[in-house]
Amino acid sequence: MSLPKELLYSEEHEWVKKEGDKVRIGITDFAQDELGDIVFVELPEVGDEIEADEPFGSVESVKTVSELYAPVSGKVVEVNEELEDSPEFVNESPYEKAWMVVVEPSDDANLDDLLTAEKYEEFIQED
Repeated sequence: MSLPKELLYSEEHEWVKKEGDKVRIGITDFAQDELGDIVFVELPEVGDEIEADEPFGSVESVKTVSELYAPVSGKVVEVNEELEDSPEFVNESPYEKAWMVVVEPSDDANLDDLLTAEKYEEFIQED
């Protein structure tokens, strides 16, 4: 399982990559592995406001539908449109091709609540 050290992680299995004053968000390798083959991804629109710890979209696998929970609050400034036609990117490349949204956080304090790669690894091993 891949856990890039430069990313932050939520207990809901999203990853966050700081990019200047914005953050890029996707789901972790662990999450996609647990879900199985992803067949559909539903994401918000550019301009939508998302709220930390609230659902902002969903992924559908052959096994189940799973909500995506926002690791930060803010405004969606970019959406990965490629996932609409290629949801399998979530399984193939969760940290590169399968980023989901880019958000302009309304409060950087949300980032303080996220886990380092080491802490996230401990968290998923407890599960």
